[in-house]
Amino acid sequence: MNRPAREDPVIKAVLGPTNTGKTHLAIERMCGHSSGAIGFPLRLLAREVYDRVVAIKGERHVALITGEERIEPPQARYFCCTAEAMPRSADRYAFVALDEAQLAADRERGHVFTDHLLHARGREETMLLGAATLEPVVRSLVPNAEIMERPRFSTLSHIGPRKLSRLPPRSAVVGFSAEQVYAVAEMLRRFRGGAAVVMGALSPETRNKQVELFQNGEVDYIVATDAIGMGLNLDITHVAFAALTKFDGQRKRRLEPAEMAQIAGRAGRHQKDGSFGMLAGAGNPGGTAPEFTEEEVHAIEEHGFAPLTGIFWRNPEPRFDTLATLVADLERRPEEPGLARAPEAIDLAVLKCLAEEPLAGTIRGTAQVRRFWDACRLPDFRAAGPEAHARFVARLWRDLHDGYIGADYVAAQIAQLDRMQGDIDTLQGRIAAIRSWTYICQRPDWVLARDEMAARARAVEARLSDALHARLTERFVNRRTAILMKNMAQNPALLPVELADDGTLSVEGEPIGTVRGFSFAVDPKASHVDRKMLLAAGEKALPKILSQRARELASAGFEEVTLVKGVIRWEGRRLAKLDISGKPAKPAIKPEREVSILPEAVRGTFLAQLGVWLEAKLAPLEPLAELEAATHDPEAGSEARALLLTLLAGNGYVAREKAGLQHLPRELRPFLRRLGVTFGALDIFVPALLKPAPRTLLHAIGADRRPLQEVMLPVIGGGAKLPAGYRPAGKQAVRIDIAEKIVRAAHEARGKAGKRHFRVDPALAISTGLAEDSFRRLLGAAGFRVRNGRTLADGAFGPPAPPGWEWRPSRRKAGRNSQPQAPEGGGAFAGLADLVR
Repeated sequence: MNRPAREDPVIKAVLGPTNTGKTHLAIERMCGHSSGAIGFPLRLLAREVYDRVVAIKGERHVALITGEERIEPPQARYFCCTAEAMPRSADRYAFVALDEAQLAADRERGHVFTDHLLHARGREETMLLGAATLEPVVRSLVPNAEIMERPRFSTLSHIGPRKLSRLPPRSAVVGFSAEQVYAVAEMLRRFRGGAAVVMGALSPETRNKQVELFQNGEVDYIVATDAIGMGLNLDITHVAFAALTKFDGQRKRRLEPAEMAQIAGRAGRHQKDGSFGMLAGAGNPGGTAPEFTEEEVHAIEEHGFAPLTGIFWRNPEPRFDTLATLVADLERRPEEPGLARAPEAIDLAVLKCLAEEPLAGTIRGTAQVRRFWDACRLPDFRAAGPEAHARFVARLWRDLHDGYIGADYVAAQIAQLDRMQGDIDTLQGRIAAIRSWTYICQRPDWVLARDEMAARARAVEARLSDALHARLTERFVNRRTAILMKNMAQNPALLPVELADDGTLSVEGEPIGTVRGFSFAVDPKASHVDRKMLLAAGEKALPKILSQRARELASAGFEEVTLVKGVIRWEGRRLAKLDISGKPAKPAIKPEREVSILPEAVRGTFLAQLGVWLEAKLAPLEPLAELEAATHDPEAGSEARALLLTLLAGNGYVAREKAGLQHLPRELRPFLRRLGVTFGALDIFVPALLKPAPRTLLHAIGADRRPLQEVMLPVIGGGAKLPAGYRPAGKQAVRIDIAEKIVRAAHEARGKAGKRHFRVDPALAISTGLAEDSFRRLLGAAGFRVRNGRTLADGAFGPPAPPGWEWRPSRRKAGRNSQPQAPEGGGAFAGLADLVR
């Protein structure tokens, strides 16, 4: 055994369970010395402590050395390393510490920790950090070490099994296979908003990002393998075990109580107590769910475990004369009690495998053997196993044997892995492969253009890690559900909702649905499980949101509100419908159910303001309102009231033959004329109601369901269904007030002629766009009969004789007042310009 020539008198073994501040103490002690180094079990932990020491000592004085990353400023005095990368030389630093020293009992890596436990010493102070189970080993192998026991800052209690739906927030669920981790994470996504995922197969960068999801509160749960038990300081209150057995590389076995405690101890940090238990329903299908025994619970809660009786050792200083000598030295048994020969690790398995290959014959000399052993120690990041990993090492050795691995070859291998497509497993495989090349490029004498290739490899690893983090988050985190559950569990009234201009309702940036008008619709992409929660969240936020929308809509003068077919709409949603029964000019507002969501006081104010808006909008229907009011005037009498009701039913006009004028005394006509009623030859109508504005409004409120002519042109094309306010005239239709002007002009021509036959100037009709045939048909409907002019004799020249007219109203219907009559009062062209306009 090669032991240090001089034992440093200041060696401290700081032992205790998790959450005792051992690592924090080591950092403080190192920063109090002129130089120092700490060896950690994980690259992730080394990086975390590196960042903390940089904050204290400055970037120039702190180095990070791992198998895949090397940051070593020229003036560095403080070194944060992984155990494998930590220098072995004694007295090089004033302070030296080894974290998680109990890993000396690990089958794969234990010999590395044992070597540091026995040989790594600081000039002034050495500190061994580990579990209390390590005490007998320390007393036996480092007898001059001062044992310091540190109590746990908080208590750890067993609370029994909990279903997934009953897990408290800030819980960690621990599984022992990727399948188990994925299954639990998927269930947590569906029912609790998701979980961060931490596994040993993830790159440190991905692990960091997933841990950050949990630490910053984006998710309240984390699902992990037993990798969580090593050095990850998380804000966890409860640890739930999905199983109590794991495959240790050789067999499937039940966890030792100390292993259970290492994992359960992640719960409760600093002065905050923690708990642990089983995840109910995670046992074998159809079998008994696993549970802690009383002895295991007692051991975990009281931190009482069987002490380690030995640790694994492998010769740290083998001879490199030949491969056979090297293998023999590495398999040598230890001589000192308390040390056991380490099981065959993968580096030794690769060495023995390749030593039997033809390439072994080319390896001669101490330098070649040492270099070959370094190649065999390449970590199996891909977990491919000894044989597959040996083939990879053999391919590298073909280049390393003669010198360096070519930069072009390394660049091609890195470029091949620089692809972000693929699922979680595919990206994990690429990350494992690129970590191999990152390690290779970090070696000082393996790769040409080492710095450039190392930078490329790290950049690809970072991009792949980002992509893997995104895939994990996409698959296992429903951020929207997580946010809603967290906020609604605290105070739903304070739900931080925001309404975007496009109507998207979101909570902390996560859309939960859309608001149109006063209606909330859940995000259509939400699953059936999420819909109930999203609807509840929306309803909690709606009163405040909708009240504000109601006030803004009213203050803007209801600019975006539309009135179509008797329904008031906003953003495509129904606000109210109009009740026009009996009073089309003064309809009643019947609010829809969506408006009832508004608080009572806000709803009353809003409907009052909506009524004011509607009254202003319906101002062009004031003549119709006057007709409605006149039906209640005692002066009207029953005969005039009957005609008024007929006009109201026709929305401002009625054909003369249907007006029942034979029952209306002439002395009541002045009363009706004061209301704006015109007694025409063909129609009884109110001219003010034939303008575009009132006709559009009558159509909008649903009072007139006939086709609408928006600008009320004087003459339009005919058809089976004419717009309101028109009468047919051959293949055309003419607005009834224009028709009245044309008929009035014909009667004036008859009066001026003073004889039975007379001529009518068609200029007025032509100016409105009425065709000749349509003009004749219109006058025919008014009782006029055309007489074609005399044709010219053969050989005669000149314009043809204009047609003549005579007035011969039909006598088929009884009652003088129901027949086409001459218009009553006014000039032939009075107000024509206004009517045409």
